[in-house]
Amino acid sequence: MLFHSATFAVFFAVTWALYWALRNHARARLILLTLASWGFYSAWDWRFTGLLLLSTGVDYLCGRQLARSEGSRRRWLWLSLVVNLGVLATFKYLDFFAASTAAVLQSVGLEADWVSLHIVLPVGISFYTFQTLGYTIDVYRGRTQATDDPWQFAAYVAFFPQLVAGPIERASSLLPQLVSTPRLGAADQLEGARRFVVGLWKKMIIADNLGAYVDWVFVIPADQVAPHQVWLGVLAFAGQIWADFSGYTDMALGVARMLGIRLAENFDAPYLARGPRDFWRRWHISLSTWLRDYLYIPLGGNRRGPVRTQINLAVTMVLGGLWHGAAWTFVAWGAFHGLWLALERGVSRLRGAAEREATGLVRASLGVALTFVAVCVGWLLFRAPSLGVAWGFAGVAVQGLGQAASWRDPAAWVDGLYVLHFFAPVVIVQIMRRAMRADDGSATSERTRAYVGWVLAAYALLALFTEPHARPDAPFIYFQF
Repeated sequence: MLFHSATFAVFFAVTWALYWALRNHARARLILLTLASWGFYSAWDWRFTGLLLLSTGVDYLCGRQLARSEGSRRRWLWLSLVVNLGVLATFKYLDFFAASTAAVLQSVGLEADWVSLHIVLPVGISFYTFQTLGYTIDVYRGRTQATDDPWQFAAYVAFFPQLVAGPIERASSLLPQLVSTPRLGAADQLEGARRFVVGLWKKMIIADNLGAYVDWVFVIPADQVAPHQVWLGVLAFAGQIWADFSGYTDMALGVARMLGIRLAENFDAPYLARGPRDFWRRWHISLSTWLRDYLYIPLGGNRRGPVRTQINLAVTMVLGGLWHGAAWTFVAWGAFHGLWLALERGVSRLRGAAEREATGLVRASLGVALTFVAVCVGWLLFRAPSLGVAWGFAGVAVQGLGQAASWRDPAAWVDGLYVLHFFAPVVIVQIMRRAMRADDGSATSERTRAYVGWVLAAYALLALFTEPHARPDAPFIYFQF
């Protein structure tokens, strides 16, 4: 993690206390948040703070010029795009494309012995780059008013709770909150603390314990791995990545809530989705809506016929996969989801006819089960160290379906009980979330929601003290993106 947990606790306590003391001084609060956020980011590697400041300065300037200029507006938009995407491409993709080009040249017998630059990937660069780009594009489109206050914009870019792993905030939502003077009431403090505890439990108990099993499975050679290890390893990773990423989101939302700021929700029970479109409405919501608004729709969306729609989906999802990392496994993962979305659109009539033949409960259950299986196929591509490993593991998993003996192995039962022990809360928490959202909005429902939330927080706090901590210093998965 960027901070050791104890160091972060001291950092946040000091920041919160000063923020509280400045409750009647919005300007001073804004400067405090900005300086604290820069300090937070610098704790990882102070040298890369310059990139954050570069992105901040360029997009602040571009935003102001876009608001003032008439004939040259497009030039300022292009400046923002070139600088931000250029920095992102250099630090995230240069080594990847160099290595891929070398491999292609060597495959046809040409010399390609240049040395990789081994460029360090700055933490959070994909998140704050998309956030600043979204601001510039919205100002260009006239959907957001440019800010003239450099401190306000700097705080928007660097706001420390969501700086390194999102959610990717829209300027229209976060910018106004940064210059307001919200009352830091007890209700917000308690709700923020509750949300933080639940997120910490997701990360340290569920994600890290499942991650220990995942890491063990994915270093086994494909010709030695057992079928049950592949199935359980992928299931464990499905639980790990949800708990890890949604756990970070919970902590970010909780810390922001204690500062009087509301961040966007990033997850909505994704493993209860009934299809790929439904999944992407629930998983990493801030990224999926960003890709929709700033890539898919500008490409033409679904307005230019079915063939172009399928192409737009494929391009959007491949680039979304590449956003996650410079590796062919991420490209394949994005292509898989693009193909899945295209197939869903292409067979929508056939699917509709089949659904009419099934009862509501059967239809819903079947849709959730099939969607989850498909998502797990994608997670195999996402987690595997290479496409070759992913293909080998997939072959073992399929062959294992007909080998009942492999599932009677006592080791398979031990592994299965371990994974299911930590995966069960993944399912339970998502069912609870959907059930609480299905209420009628009455006062009784609100009290029930609060009661269930605090019961979950109490359980999470107890688990933090009683459950094993497999990897107490493991970084969040999305820090690498």
